[in-house]
Amino acid sequence: MESAPQRLTILHTNDIHSHFAMMSPVAAELARLKAAAREEPVLLVDIGDHMDRAAVETEGSMGQANIDILNLTGYDAVTIGNNEGLTFSPEKLSAIFSGLQCPVVCCNFLESHTGKPPHWMKPRAVIEKDGIRIGITGATAAFTAFYSLLGWDALDPEEALREQCRLLAPEADIIIVLSHLGLPADQLLAERLDGVHAILGGHTHHMLEKPLMISGTAVCGAGKFGRYIGRLQFGRANPEEGFKLIAGECITVDPALTEELIAPAVQLHLQHSREALGGAVAVSDRELPLNLNGESPFGNLLAQAVRRFTGSPLSLVNTGQLLGPLPEGEISAGMLHALCPSPINPCLIQLKGRDIKTALVQSLTAEFCNKVIYGYGFRGEVLGSLAVDGLKILYDPAAMPYDNVIAVFAGGEPLEDDREYTVGTLDMFTFRTGYESIANGRDPVYLVPHFLRDLLRMELQRPGSLEECETTRWISSST
Repeated sequence: MESAPQRLTILHTNDIHSHFAMMSPVAAELARLKAAAREEPVLLVDIGDHMDRAAVETEGSMGQANIDILNLTGYDAVTIGNNEGLTFSPEKLSAIFSGLQCPVVCCNFLESHTGKPPHWMKPRAVIEKDGIRIGITGATAAFTAFYSLLGWDALDPEEALREQCRLLAPEADIIIVLSHLGLPADQLLAERLDGVHAILGGHTHHMLEKPLMISGTAVCGAGKFGRYIGRLQFGRANPEEGFKLIAGECITVDPALTEELIAPAVQLHLQHSREALGGAVAVSDRELPLNLNGESPFGNLLAQAVRRFTGSPLSLVNTGQLLGPLPEGEISAGMLHALCPSPINPCLIQLKGRDIKTALVQSLTAEFCNKVIYGYGFRGEVLGSLAVDGLKILYDPAAMPYDNVIAVFAGGEPLEDDREYTVGTLDMFTFRTGYESIANGRDPVYLVPHFLRDLLRMELQRPGSLEECETTRWISSST
């Protein structure tokens, strides 16, 4: 008797970044696509960065809101992105993913102290759908220096994936890779890995309307924020043949759609998270204004917070990390989260005086203050000016941009161009974004997993901090 042809539909999402408003529409569209497949099997996977602590629901629930939505939506497997791996402690990750009802698949992420994956993660999985064995492995971007500080070893993705694909080959009819590595890496992997039917990608937020076919492998990506769903269809005439790609596309998600389980769950998590973040953590006896184009007390408070936490003699931070002034009265954890949502960590670097001066001069220009920044953990809108602590700067506000000759003093002494200074600053600057001369600093020490809002809370609780932040650092020659 002749075997019937087999088909498999694979649906994939990536980089949703806790856009909870899109989770019900995504679930509704997924339900429609599953129904359209009729009796044919469907595999649903997510490629990481589903979580983002800039969202109230994720911050207030420590990721449990995301897990609830993943479970309710019916995912078959997921991998992790840097927003999961780098913004939660190992203990938090264990608590979060222990409640997930599908496997977390990632092969280049190990516990430093055991050399093995954490108990909640698998390097590979085989999922059977109507007799079709689907081999799944995954990898996440190897931010080695950051992960090592959190107790993780991030392995070379290509080597790790090659070994897992070799092990999956005799066990699976079709092999897919969940890659939170970015499109350039995915294209190289497609050339170098054997036997992979599809690389489902994320991290660089690329949206490929049709898969890129590279050496017989379909390279895919479904954009960001739940705006698209990727769909692949594979088929074979009989079990003796290999699966081949029939069709692939990205489908736009209508934000007006709703799904009866997910929509109320999202609302409930929002309510509970607001309550969890509602308790007072400090009291301010005055409003602290914010100026993104110059000095202001709230910017100074952030610079103070970073300098004191890092134990450095001086600090440089961008005011764009702050989204508004700090009001007078009780300050809640939710208020600090709303005002400083970026999952950015403080760090220590050794930076020459000339590089400090370069950044300070740039901070006097609208070009830098108004520069729009994407990624690197930044969740603000524009870069903003530089706020400092431990420095005094004399400048001429009437000077033309870049003609400004400033005088900078550290500890009461003129800043020396060739001398290295220990500077407390932000991890995003070390990626050469924003004030790029700061990235010339040596020997970065990243102080994870502390976020800037945690430092603000500690500084607000320190006696005298509010008076100090009103002390002028940038002194105009006109005064």
